Amino acid sequence: QCYEGKPIFEFDRARMFRSGLIGFTLQGSLSHYYYNLCESVFPCKDWWAVPVKAAFDQTAWSGLWNTIYFVALGFLRWESPSTIFSELKSTFFPMLTAGWKLWPFAHLITYGVVPVEHRLLWVDCVEIIWVTILSTYSNEKSEARILDDSSTTDTRVYYIGTTKYM
Repeated sequence: QCYEGKPIFEFDRARMFRSGLIGFTLQGSLSHYYYNLCESVFPCKDWWAVPVKAAFDQTAWSGLWNTIYFVALGFLRWESPSTIFSELKSTFFPMLTAGWKLWPFAHLITYGVVPVEHRLLWVDCVEIIWVTILSTYSNEKSEARILDDSSTTDTRVYYIGTTKYM
């Protein structure tokens, strides 16, 4: 939120809580199992396995995780499933390609240097940057939808006699 220009003591606490709750309840456990699964699927330790694992990570896992994060965030904001799906549809590829600007480089270290038992810790450090990006995308879409909804609402006031109708 500081990245978006908000003063440090004017954070949207609800937004921070939602993102933290998702990270605490979903990201850690799902990522732990994913990294172990990735090692089972690609057990090779040769140099060429690093880009293969990074490519798998940035297609299958990234798409799945971004979807889980975005849907969970939408439900925590009490949005309808149709609204969540619509926003997910419009942000899926921009989020995925935004990840390609950060994660392939981070995953050269993840899969090339960091032992599997420490990968989650390393990725969690990089994840701070990534969640800032995801949260910004999600918040921009949510605020744009709210502004769009309010601009299309009929706010004219009609008077019939002395009675006011909205």
